[in-house]
Amino acid sequence: MNKNFKTVAESQVTMSLLMLPSHSNFSGKIHGGFILSLLDQIAFASASKFSGHYCVTASVDTVDFLNPIDVGELVTLKACVNFVGKTSMIVGIRVEAENIQSGEIKHCNSSYFTMVAKDELGKPTQIPGLRIKTKQEYRRFLNALNRKKKQKEINNYKVDINYNSEDLKNELSQYNVIVENLI
Repeated sequence: MNKNFKTVAESQVTMSLLMLPSHSNFSGKIHGGFILSLLDQIAFASASKFSGHYCVTASVDTVDFLNPIDVGELVTLKACVNFVGKTSMIVGIRVEAENIQSGEIKHCNSSYFTMVAKDELGKPTQIPGLRIKTKQEYRRFLNALNRKKKQKEINNYKVDINYNSEDLKNELSQYNVIVENLI
């Protein structure tokens, strides 16, 4: 049993990059796929720094694109471990873009990546526990725990569907869908 504990600060990673035209999409904004790649990189760095092991992305719980990022802005990603299990951890990431001429900073993205630590054979391996020192760290841990519980409920949700039910057809009528004869 690993009795080692590390602080959230021991997982913190910050990365800043100037957004170039080569990072943009056809509308002239920074491509979401490019930002996703940066998110994965910083999640890896934070999780590996915390665990002391090579880490892989197990899932991405949330990626909320809140504001577009323009070419020429300085993008800063901040990551830290919010929650730990036995071999996995949830890394919270915040993305901000700064207009380097005006100094205006906007929150562009928040994301949560579940990362798993691997040993030399590629098997999941024990990670340190998390030492929480601030109310913000405690809030983040509890929020991550709540997201995990809700995801488990979604994954375990089973429903017996009567596909011929008039109630179901009426309910679906409010959506942009046509259900044809099901086979």
